[in-house]
Amino acid sequence: MGDDVASKVKKIVADHLGVDEAKVTEEASFIDDLGADSLDTVELVMA
Repeated sequence: MGDDVASKVKKIVADHLGVDEAKVTEEASFIDDLGADSLDTVELVMA
């Protein structure tokens, strides 16, 4: 993934989940590491 696209996705995920951008990595699990629930994951797909 290009750096520009990855940084945009990272910012969207961090803003939506209310977490620090540093926690959003390619290896991070939405549920286990970032505290997302099933509704959060659906909303992120729609963003």
